[in-house]
This record gives sequence, C-alpha cells and structure tokens, in this order.
Amino acid sequence: MRRTLFGVALVWIVWWSTPAILGFCGFYVAKADTKLFNKASQVVLVRDGDRTVMTMANDFEGEPREFAVVIPVPTFLTREQIHVGDKTLVDHLDAYSAPRLVEYFDQNPCARFERRYMAPMAMASAPAPMQDSARGAKALGVTIEATYTVGEYDILILSAQQSSGLETWLRQNGYRIPAGASEVIGSYLKQNMRFFVAKVNLGEQSRLGFSYLRPLQIAYESPKFMLPIRLGMVNAKGSQDLFVYALTRNGRVETTNYRTMKLPADMDLPVYLKQPNEFAGFYKAMFTRQVTAQDGRAVFLEYAWDMKWCDPCAADPLSNDELRRLGVFWTDGGDGRPPNVFLSRLHVRYDGAHFPEDLVFQETADRATFQGRYVLRHAWTGDAACAEASAYRDALRDRRAREADQLARLTGWDLADIRKKMGPDVPVRVEPMWWERIWKK
Repeated sequence: MRRTLFGVALVWIVWWSTPAILGFCGFYVAKADTKLFNKASQVVLVRDGDRTVMTMANDFEGEPREFAVVIPVPTFLTREQIHVGDKTLVDHLDAYSAPRLVEYFDQNPCARFERRYMAPMAMASAPAPMQDSARGAKALGVTIEATYTVGEYDILILSAQQSSGLETWLRQNGYRIPAGASEVIGSYLKQNMRFFVAKVNLGEQSRLGFSYLRPLQIAYESPKFMLPIRLGMVNAKGSQDLFVYALTRNGRVETTNYRTMKLPADMDLPVYLKQPNEFAGFYKAMFTRQVTAQDGRAVFLEYAWDMKWCDPCAADPLSNDELRRLGVFWTDGGDGRPPNVFLSRLHVRYDGAHFPEDLVFQETADRATFQGRYVLRHAWTGDAACAEASAYRDALRDRRAREADQLARLTGWDLADIRKKMGPDVPVRVEPMWWERIWKK
C-alpha cells in the first residue's frame, strides 16, 4: 500500500492505493518556528535571474514505502539537476528567521548612565517493468522523458498531451486521482509544465542507512518564479500552512498575485508570555487573527534581513557552506567573505477558496530589515528615592495597561483574562537614602 503526495511537497492530494488524510538590541528568549503549526510545509527558494534551486521539506508521516510525490515543474530535469538535501539545513534556516520574543530590563530610574549602542553582529564565518510502463504511457499520450535513482528516491519525469491521458496512466499505475484534479492538471499541461514523480526506493534507503525522508532539491532555469500549490488543495481538508524561505542577491521577495503583508511586530507585550507555551499560544492566535482580517487572501512577511548579521539572533547565522548546500550558487568566490544573500521568510495559510492561483513571486530592490519581534519589558523593582521614581511608577501603570490592550487587540483574547494573568502592578519600593538609615530611631 503506497501513499502518494501530489503538489509541491506542500499538502499531498494524490495517493497510492489508499487515501491519505491529511535593529534591535535585547535578549532573545523564544521563537515561533514551524513546529507550532500542524500540516505545515517548508520550501526554500534560491533565486537569481532565471536560475532557481528549490528545496522541498515534506511533512509526510508514515512508512517510507507509502510515500510518493508528484510535483509540477516548469522544465525538463536531468539527473544532475536533482539532489537529496539535508533537513537540518532547513531547520537551521527556520530557527534563524523565526518570529522571536525578546526581553529588556528597566534601569534604576534614579541612576544616571551613558546611553550606549550595540554594533551589528558579524556573520560567522530502468528496470523491465518501467519499459512496459513506457509503452503503455505512449499509447495514452504520456511520455516518460527520464527515469533516475537519486539517493533513496526513484524519479520519473513525465510530460503529456492532455490531462485525461495522464490521469489514465496514473490510475493504471496505482494512483488514485481525487475529484477536481483534472482541471488543475490540464492547466499545468497548457503551460507546458512537466511532472516530477518521486517514490522511495526501499533498498537504496536501507543501503544508505537513513530512517527518515530527506528533502528533495531541484535546480532549473526558467523565467517563471512561482510555486505550484493548487494540486495540493484538491482534496485537502481545511487550510494548510506554508513557509517559504526565499534567498536572493538583491532584496525582499513578495508575491505578485496576492497581497504581501507585514505582520504586526516590534511591540511591547505582557511579560507573562515568557512562560512555557504562552508565546506559542499568542503567536498562533495573532497569526490567525491577521489571516481573518485579510479575508484569508494574503501572504505574510515574517522576516526580511541581510544574512550577514541579525539582531537579536534566534539562531546563529548560516555558514557559507550551509548556504551553498541550500543552493546559493554565488557563494563560490573563494575569498572566504560572506556572500550577498537576502532572506525573505513568507508564511501563508491557504485553501482552494482563497488561493485559486499558484504563488507567483518577484524579487524587489527593498533591503529594509524586518522581523516578527515581540518585546517583554521587565519592571525595575529595586530601591528608589528620587523624583524620577514616582514618575516611573506612574508610567509603569500606563505601560502595563497598554500591553494588555495590545495583546487583546492582536489575539482577540478577553482583556479581563489577560489582566488576571498579568497580576497586580509591580511595586517600586521607595526606601530612605542610605544616610537616613544611619541615625534612624
């Protein structure tokens, strides 16, 4: 029994034999990575000119023998254009760019000190059965253009004259096509796109010693800077989360056929969000509220930054070698300096009703930095016996009220519940000056 995933390693809709259900100084303290979201897929897009390297980290759970994936691709792929990647690289990129929680600690309001600034951080350094299948495919107008074994995957490159022939061939070879896929397949064929089909070769997987499915990477040249998502929605139940990490030379990446919105960021929130699971709950609630506010039709920017540095860093910057292995092909300068790489992290929650088209991207010249950053400011609770202490105490009450209102507005949570979790106002102790205590009776 083999389960097949149909899309772009996003949400899988075709299965084999049985259906699948599927500028800122501070102290970084927590991050909102992709693990917070169910049914979340990750794609890394390295793009320069017409050249693209795409890494697809699937979220498939199950026996490797049940896995297969069908992906529309804009051009023919040779064996050398296909690679099996390393999931830890995607995980590192995710951790580095994830929305983060940072904290500050208020200073003694009576103290006089010189204001200092932090400098930016520098970056650290074919068997016989396949022949029979090919003859059957030709009669249906389907061409098996190539067959490869790459790592633990057996791969086909297919083209077809019409969707009905391709659907028939897929069914005859053990794939079951869900209702609604025909129109989408036909639209890809009209664009002269091919289909990349990958299944796990259990013998090769055992020989290589891997117990999990590694990401697939493809490199190609095409003027199309896009990500096909429509096949992944044909039989999906509910919305899906997709994270796109775009690595480019010049600047921020945005979608051209959907709104690209920056998430609310860089604001003060109650310090209790530092408690375990509180920040995760906040971020999921806030993101859902933003999706609703945009009628479910927007793509959200979570991070945009030059990869030579970060402030604060949720993880160490990626090394030159890690960037190269993700596909940044302009790293091979030989001088040891960090390459010019700009990272855009996009997060989209999509379904068929709100995202009827594939995602189409463009690279802009905008290099302005942005990160989903949320600030906790801890009150100063030491001794204070100056005029500034009284003013600080009044300002602290106002600040806590704003933090509660801000959190309620972002999440839709009940304001009374938020204030209860925040607890009473933090007192500022007012004590006599040291010399007053000497002769105190």
